[in-house]
Amino acid sequence: METSFAITGKGYVIVAADTTAARSIVKMQIDQDKIKELSPHLLMAYSGEPGDTVQFAEFVERNIRLYQIRNLYPLRPAAAASWIRRSIAESLRSRSPYSVNLLLGGYDTSLHAPNLYWIDYLGTAVEVPFAAHGYGSYFALSLLDRYHDPEASLEEGLAVLKRCIDEVSKRLVVNPGKYKVKVVDKDGIREVEI
Repeated sequence: METSFAITGKGYVIVAADTTAARSIVKMQIDQDKIKELSPHLLMAYSGEPGDTVQFAEFVERNIRLYQIRNLYPLRPAAAASWIRRSIAESLRSRSPYSVNLLLGGYDTSLHAPNLYWIDYLGTAVEVPFAAHGYGSYFALSLLDRYHDPEASLEEGLAVLKRCIDEVSKRLVVNPGKYKVKVVDKDGIREVEI
């Protein structure tokens, strides 16, 4: 019952993910941060099988950090998305594939533009203006399609995201509860309250 959303606007990407860790009908944790900060201008919201998600998120974080140490500059969002997509696709052909869905948001400091990538457990990756994963996506994507504005200010983007969270809370059988929301822009990553 995991839910994550992301939306781009004028110079920013907002990423939100519920904080509930559950398996089947059992809640195991209600304060899990499912948004991993990969570099100063790159973050990733993940969902999927509980063991796979944390392990894969740490694998990605360490390898992106290793790239930065070796090359003295961080990966740009497009390059990070390609590497993550390839890693998932390669794991599909192994004995233990990762069952992870991702929303990768970043701010490209070279192009001065926000980037958002939707990546699924089959290794499909696409750059999108807004995205959602999980059961909440059935309700949120239509709202994002209607209200998304690529020139929206941060406050307007947060209002659209709040509208999505409210709709999921109202219509989904199992309410995910709390959400963690992070913004990435030219100033880096920060957590915001909704």
